[in-house]
Amino acid sequence: MRHLIRTIAASALFVSSAAFAAPQMTVDLTLPEITEGQYHRPYVAVWVENTQGQPVKTLSLWVWDEGHKWLKDIRRWWRKAGRDDMSFVDGIASATRPAGHYKIDWDLKDEAGKALEPARYTVFIEVVREHGGRDLVRQNIDLAAGDFSVQLPATTETGVIDIRLSGMAR
Repeated sequence: MRHLIRTIAASALFVSSAAFAAPQMTVDLTLPEITEGQYHRPYVAVWVENTQGQPVKTLSLWVWDEGHKWLKDIRRWWRKAGRDDMSFVDGIASATRPAGHYKIDWDLKDEAGKALEPARYTVFIEVVREHGGRDLVRQNIDLAAGDFSVQLPATTETGVIDIRLSGMAR
């Protein structure tokens, strides 16, 4: 009997912790290996905007150490979120990355750390490479609709991108 009660209690704890898992979005981004021409690691910005086109959160910004003068080449992100506050840029920027697979997690909070309202947003991934191309990928998400998963096709500068939203209560 004790064993049964422990099993039921453990199961209830597992189910309740899963039910209260913090909502999260994950962007799985692949930078392909590009072998033709002169190759430089790309600048990458991943961010979220609201339906009015206002930036909500920059999730990731990969730039060259001394390449601040090239930030403007990440055109949309620069106009929307970057150009007005270089201390913000310095606080979030990290080094460019080589070809490979990268996972970017987001806790669905804005720049101030406040949880987002259940509404529609757009996730942007902008990849720019010196002597290369520029790709701007966007995906609408609806935080009121619950969990979802989408796979975006590869572009010249990105591989396949997977976006998953989980832990959303309906």
